[in-house]
Order: sequence, then C-alpha cells, then structure tokens
Amino acid sequence: MEVQQTAARASAKELTLRGILLGGAITLLFTAANVYLGLKVGLTFATSIPAAVISMAILRGFKDSTIWENNIVQTVASAAGTLAAIIFVLPGLVMIGWWQGFPYWTTAAITGTGGILGVLFSVPLRRALVVDTPLPYPEGHAAAEVLRVGSGSREGAEESAKGLSVLVWNALASVGFAVLTQTRLIVGEAAVWFRTGSGATGISGGLSFALLGVGHLVGLSVGMAMFLGLVIGWWALLPILTAQSPMAGDVGAWAGAIFSRDVRFFGAGVIGVAAVWTLLRIAGPVIGGVRSAMAASRARHAGEALAIEEQDLPITAVALGALAMMVPIAVLLWSVIAGGPLAGSELVLIAGAVVFVVVFGLLIAAVCGYMAGLIGASNSPVSGIGILSVVAASLMLVGLFGRDSGAETSSALVAYALIVTGIVFGVATISNDNLQDLKTGQLVGATPWKQQVALVIGVVFGSLVIPPVLDLLNTAFGFAGMPGAGANALPAPQAALISALAKGVLGGNLNWTMIGWGAAAGVAFIVLDEVLGKAGRLRLPPLAVGIGIYLPMSAILPVVIGSVIGKVYDGWAEKRADPEFALRMGVLTATGMIVGESLWGVAFAGIVAASGSDAPLALVGDGFEVPALVGGTALFFALVAFLYGRTRKLVG
Repeated sequence: MEVQQTAARASAKELTLRGILLGGAITLLFTAANVYLGLKVGLTFATSIPAAVISMAILRGFKDSTIWENNIVQTVASAAGTLAAIIFVLPGLVMIGWWQGFPYWTTAAITGTGGILGVLFSVPLRRALVVDTPLPYPEGHAAAEVLRVGSGSREGAEESAKGLSVLVWNALASVGFAVLTQTRLIVGEAAVWFRTGSGATGISGGLSFALLGVGHLVGLSVGMAMFLGLVIGWWALLPILTAQSPMAGDVGAWAGAIFSRDVRFFGAGVIGVAAVWTLLRIAGPVIGGVRSAMAASRARHAGEALAIEEQDLPITAVALGALAMMVPIAVLLWSVIAGGPLAGSELVLIAGAVVFVVVFGLLIAAVCGYMAGLIGASNSPVSGIGILSVVAASLMLVGLFGRDSGAETSSALVAYALIVTGIVFGVATISNDNLQDLKTGQLVGATPWKQQVALVIGVVFGSLVIPPVLDLLNTAFGFAGMPGAGANALPAPQAALISALAKGVLGGNLNWTMIGWGAAAGVAFIVLDEVLGKAGRLRLPPLAVGIGIYLPMSAILPVVIGSVIGKVYDGWAEKRADPEFALRMGVLTATGMIVGESLWGVAFAGIVAASGSDAPLALVGDGFEVPALVGGTALFFALVAFLYGRTRKLVG
C-alpha cells in the first residue's frame, strides 16, 4: 500500500509547462507592481499567497491539477516578484548620471546572475534552515494553508472563490481611487510645513491604499516602530537640526533639504547597526544549521534512501552551477570596465568583485534565509543588507584605488560598486524569498529539486520583466536626485541612499557625523527592543525604527494607520469559527489594495510617457485643493470601511 502511494505521488503533476507559463503570467503583474511600489515608498510585498489563490482559481478547471502544481506556480511568481527588490540598487546608476536609462541586457544580467546565485547558495541551507529548525516561516506556513484548503473539497473551492473575489474587488477599488487622484478631483497627498521657534517641521500624509495594505501586512509591531522613527525624525531631529541652520524663505524647501542632508543619514546609521545586530544574533544558529546539512549530505552519500520531500538538487550540480555563474558575472563586469576610466585594471577589479560576490553572497544567503524564517520575507531587512553590501564593496575599491583618483575615475568606481552590489543584492533578495517557498513546499510534500528549478525559472522571468518596467518608469517620472528630475519623480529611497553611501565612501565626504549619531541611537533602540521582548511587551524592531526615520512622513503615516487597522481586523478574525481562514482573507484584502494601486502606477506611467504631460488626466486646477482634500479623505476612509466590511461579511 505504501509503495503504491509513493508511486502515485511520484507520478503526480508538479513541474509542468502550464504551471510554469501561469507562474510567468502572474509574474508580469506582480513584478511590475512591486517595482513601482518599491520605487515609490521603498517597500515591496510578498506575492506567494495571492499567486497561490489565482493559481488555484485557474487550475481548478483542470481535472489533473494538484496541490504540488499550484505550489510550483506560486514559487515561480513569488521568486520573480521578490527579485523586483533589485530596484533598491539599480536606479542609483541613473541618479549618479552613469546610465541615462536601463540598458536591457545589462540590467537583466545583473538581476539574473545574482538571483540564480541566490537560489544555488541557499540549496545547501534548506535542511539547516527549513527542515531541522524551529523557525516559524510565517508566510511559508500561510501559503501552505492556502494551498491545502484550495486543493481540497468543495469547501476549498468556495474559499478560493471568496479569496479571489476579495483580491479583485479591493484591487478595483484601489485602482479607482488612484485614478481619481490623477484627475485631481481628490488629493493623494498633502503636507503642511511650519516653523517651531527658530526651527521647522511639518505634517504630511498620503491617501494610499497600497501603503495602507502594506501596514496591514507588516503588523502592529513594525507599524509602531516606524511611528517611533517618524516621531524622532520629524518632530525631534528636524526641528533641532533646522534650528542649527536657520534660513529665510520657503519653509518646506528649507526643512526638506535638512531632512535629505542630515535626518536620512541618521536613519541610515540606525539601519546599519540594526542589520549588524541581526548578523551577530544569527551567526551561531546558521553555523549549526550548515553543520547539520553537511551531516545529512554525508548520510545520503552513504547510500541512505531519501524521500521525495528530501530530494534537493545534487550538491555537485549546485557547486558547479555556482562556479559557472562566475563566467557571465566576469563578462558583465568586463563590459562595464572596458573602454572607460577603469580600463587597464580589469584583472584586479574583476577578481576582487568575484571573490566579494562569492564570500559576501554566501554569508548573506544564510543571513537573509534565517531572517525570512524568523520574521517573514516581507519584514526581513533586505535593504539593510544592501546598505552593508555597498559600504563593503566601496571600501574594497578604496583599498584597491584609494580616494585620489580624479572625478572621472571616482564616478566609474561608484558605478562599479553599485553594479557589484546589485549582483550581491540579487543573492539577498532571492535567498530571502526561496527558503520561505521551500518551507511551503516542505509542508505540502513538494519535491525540493523541482521547486528549486522553478525558482531559477522565476528568476529568469523576473529578470526579463524588470528592465522594461524600470525604463518606462524612468521615462515617465524619473527618480528624485537624478539630473533633470521633475516634481513627480519617484523617490526610490533605498537607491538614493545606497548611491549616496557609495559616493560618500569613495569620495571621502560621507556624512559620518549623522551616521555615527544614528548608529549610537540604533544601539539604544536595540536595547529598548530587547527589554520590551523580555518584558513580554510589544516589540519595536530597530530596523523598522530606522526606516521610519529615513522615509518621508507621507509614506510612513499610511503604513502606521494600516498596521492599526490590520491589528483590529486580526483581533476580530481570531474570534471567528475558522480564524485561519479569516486571517487569510485579511491578508488578501490588504494584498488587493497593494496590487491595484501598484499596477495602476505602472499603467499611468505609460500614459505619462505617451502624452508627454506629467498630469494627463487632470480635470481641475490648483484652486480645487481644499474640497479635493476634504472629499478625498472622506471617500478614502469610507472605502476602507466598506472593503473591510465586505471581507468580514464573506468570512461570516
């Protein structure tokens, strides 16, 4: 009987062409949405659960579809969607003027090589960090529950239909509101700046369904930590720093300049210390996990049979594949150097970069995988890893070339540091995601090696989609800080910070004072978080505090509000007859809000690019601002109440 069950499982559909194509189609939507959202607010969303819901709704029409095939679809889509986080680095090349746009194959190569290395580097960690570990993997467990219910009985079909309904309705509402903001009949964002004695500060808020949904997903702990950062950055630091540099004239321009010049670097110091603290905390468990994985590999070579659920890609293939990836990486780096100011230094630069990618890449694969298991891929501080990567890469180049290289050479070194960081960041983003996916696979009994192949396919899909989306958004809006950036330029906050760090380290003029004060504050936030944790109180993750300081208030405030609304909803959901279903419906409610506005952002970019106008849908002028603010705020919260009320009604 057991042999028959094993044979039936082995022959069940899993890695299929239709599953790969469906995953690719979902990739087009979610990757584009994540690129836009990341450039706008510096946050991306996990795509596993919505991809699983869409997959089940479509594949249910095929009699031979299986839970494992649905798992492959969400694996492909989530890998590609997560890879969109590369936009935390690459726009920096446009901001510094090295690129005028995003060359397709170069952008795809940076994204793809790093992503594939991320898959390969994390294969040996699966047993250590997924199987033999108490790590919770919150999103992996949630996606597994969605797949289990959706692949089951008629009740599962009904839940899948309800989930898809929530996703579509909320996406449409989010799109509708975003369209209205572009007509200017309602406002999407408002700010008031004012003086505080000899200093200045302000209050700024955005009416964004995408940010509200992000707040729901990250949870109250992260939301409150970001609010603490907002209070410190805007209502403590900014008034003090502006008072030290008084200026007459436009209060908004004055305070905004101080925020960008000083407050953001204070936030960067907090983020850097929080990332280092995370590395120190997980070093022991990661080393222990790798030892466990090596012991399992020795047992396999001794002839022990492995169940389907334990069949990874052969470690020899993984090692050879990782070595083979060094060839396209070396060719890519050579193409960047050849004929430019760094010509003649190809050997030392490429050798140094390859060693850096291997050593640093292996380290962050373990770190990011552990962090994703601990707090979830959405909450994992990948941007903090990017900050550490660019500082380390820049210091490596300072060690090789010094700081007195001339303006042209320095600019080329900054670009080179960003490209190397982009490759390493691809490793970080994918290892942050795919161990979460492999946990889902473990829980539903998937075949690891098939899922690992699907992850590589997802990386390829994402690498092909990301460059044209980036180019479209660059053409339509541009990025804040780049030459000729307009009023509607996308902030791309992490890319701006990472490029500024590279320029500062290589040029010797980094704002070390504010980074140092931020680092000291980061230590205090770490102590506070640990004390709260031991007291059993709501924790305030230091990284989230740093993000709250670094990002504009208009981006943070909606996230904070969303985290409170999400907490209220989750409290209601936990009292339902089926709390897991109710909680999943809440996740889909928030995800629909994010997907709708984000996809509209990409579509609107196309309208702007085609029309040549930065406000092609505007129906009214500036004189309509007051009614647009009042009416827009009322409509926004009325829609939020309606959408959450509809979800609660569906849950029952």
